[in-house]
Amino acid sequence: MMPRILLSLTLVAAAAAFVPTGAGAQAFDDAANAREQMESGSVLSPREVERRIVPDYRRRGYEYLNFEYDSRAHAYRLKFIREGRVTFVDVDARSGRIIRRRR
Repeated sequence: MMPRILLSLTLVAAAAAFVPTGAGAQAFDDAANAREQMESGSVLSPREVERRIVPDYRRRGYEYLNFEYDSRAHAYRLKFIREGRVTFVDVDARSGRIIRRRR
């Protein structure tokens, strides 16, 4: 009897370790929202945004690093680096247009 209870408690503790909390929960929610928005066709996929934006920056000597998605703002933030300086390019996820550039 006791080993079963101990095993059950161990499994519950292990499962709880995989439940996102705090910033992890927000990232999990953003990913879920992004997936829903892409599937519904209301926003462009990250690959489509990269296809539209990245080549122009590469021609200008930037190296593309990664992106983040903000489901509330419906915007992607692409991150580039050139000569040691990071540049963020915010892109409207619905239209694919650049909203803002920041260094």
